[in-house]
Amino acid sequence: MKGELSEETLVGAPASAVWSVYRGLELGILVDRLLGHVLGKVEVIEGDGGVGTIVKLTFPGTSGGYMKEIFRIMDDEKRVKETEMIEGGHLDLGFDVYRIRLEIIEKDAESAIIRSTISYELDDTKAELASLVTMKPLQTMAEEVGKYVCGKKSDA
Repeated sequence: MKGELSEETLVGAPASAVWSVYRGLELGILVDRLLGHVLGKVEVIEGDGGVGTIVKLTFPGTSGGYMKEIFRIMDDEKRVKETEMIEGGHLDLGFDVYRIRLEIIEKDAESAIIRSTISYELDDTKAELASLVTMKPLQTMAEEVGKYVCGKKSDA
């Protein structure tokens, strides 16, 4: 079984400024600083933020839960970043594939849309697991990055 969820978040900042946060390792640094208590701690395992980079997200609390993902696509022209879970997280729950695609779309000179998409694959006998897929963490991240970039813009 394959599935996909998508969410769009409008932010009041230029697409280029939003992409500069999303494209590399700054996103993980911001997640740690702004959302560590909600999403968890981000740690770079390997790489410099480009394709092939592996990061580990340790979920907050005492569960010891984590996930590792690898950056598969980094397209500066289209402002697209795609990651794939390679260990832990949804894979431990029974998913075969779990990918996140982040697209920064220019709306106008001063605003952008962050389109977050989750695509997944799982065995047809485990279809009930699809209800575990949620856009909430990516939506929260998009909203906080939008506020952060807007704040930087107003400081300039």
